Amino acid sequence: MLRIIAVGKLKDRALGELAADYQRRIAPLAPLAIEELKDQNPAREAKQILARLGPPGGNEVVVVLDERGESVTSPDFAAILGRYGSLAFVLGGADGYTDDVRARADRVVRLSRLTLTHEWARVLLLEQIYRGFSILRGMPYHRGRPHT
Repeated sequence: MLRIIAVGKLKDRALGELAADYQRRIAPLAPLAIEELKDQNPAREAKQILARLGPPGGNEVVVVLDERGESVTSPDFAAILGRYGSLAFVLGGADGYTDDVRARADRVVRLSRLTLTHEWARVLLLEQIYRGFSILRGMPYHRGRPHT
């Protein structure tokens, strides 16, 4: 099971349609749930995020997406998808995370060195989930060269 815990809603209609397209593509490959949280200040968002996550050491691996996280390639990201049975991806709000959210993470990964709006970050995450499963299943979607 995959979960995306996202602060904020997709307000841009075009990005919403793009996100929905990737959700449709992912659906036959893995169960996916998106939980939207209210966009507030980081302390209130942290309470909401932490309330949605199970205790550390549980069955679900928590991946916090943060600009200070480790850089991964698409094949690396696919390996994360393939390694763990249950994943929760956390997408924070405009003001980032509190330290306790980062501390709760099993992995902290960055989607890009660029600054992204939460809406673009969600679409990029969905695209990378789809790309990751296409890599794992040998589907022709990913055409990147193998990394050595």
